[in-house]
Amino acid sequence: MKLSTQQQKLPDSDKVTVNVGLVDLAQLDLLVEEGFYSNRTDFVRTAIRNQLQVHADAIRQTVTRKRYVMGMHRYGRRELEQVAASGEQLEIHVLGLAVIEDDVPASLAQETIASIQVLGAFIASPAVREALAGRLQSP
Repeated sequence: MKLSTQQQKLPDSDKVTVNVGLVDLAQLDLLVEEGFYSNRTDFVRTAIRNQLQVHADAIRQTVTRKRYVMGMHRYGRRELEQVAASGEQLEIHVLGLAVIEDDVPASLAQETIASIQVLGAFIASPAVREALAGRLQSP
């Protein structure tokens, strides 16, 4: 079975650049040197996970209130054709990764997707991205 271009390039992480004060950075390096963390990245990932855990209830409540789908959600031609047949449009809210499959023509995406907001990553063909440009909500 051959994987589509989108399936081959699905990200599992994204790069974030953070400016850190010199004193904080020195303390971080000290913790790495003393073996508390394997490197700076390990420290930063641990700090992020800890803060996400601290705010887990607020995240859960917001996800529920704003009706986000958490994790990865794929939208394929068949699903969007069913939406078109019902005469409805989707308001897509994803916290994680949203993928509009390669088999979805731009015209079908434009017909069936009223709005799309993704906190995380959004993967779609250039034609679909262009068709939805006015409907993409950025955080």
